[in-house]
Amino acid sequence: MNTLLKIAGAIVVIWAAFTIIGLVLKAVGWLLVAAAVVTIGYVGYKAVTAGSERKQIR
Repeated sequence: MNTLLKIAGAIVVIWAAFTIIGLVLKAVGWLLVAAAVVTIGYVGYKAVTAGSERKQIR
């Protein structure tokens, strides 16, 4: 019975670890998507508002 409890405990610990790792990776993924959207928005805004201030590369 003691061995069964050890095995069950190990399974629960491994399951909890994978759950936490999955949640962290999901959060990081959403942060990457949000950062990409903000970056593209900022670059687009600067491209539109720059107007005649842009200088040509010669």
